[in-house]
Amino acid sequence: MPRSTKSMMMLTVVMLVVITAYTVALGSSGWLWFGWVVLGLATIGTAAVSGSS
Repeated sequence: MPRSTKSMMMLTVVMLVVITAYTVALGSSGWLWFGWVVLGLATIGTAAVSGSS
């Protein structure tokens, strides 16, 4: 797996932890979760493309 894909996966996991902490501390924000879902889908797409190469 390319280094860029691993970095993107790590960023996705870190953002999940940050957004979860934000939600616990300050309350939920739909836009943050929407952004995380978009980032997750982009990560899945990147992993799929790099896996098929």
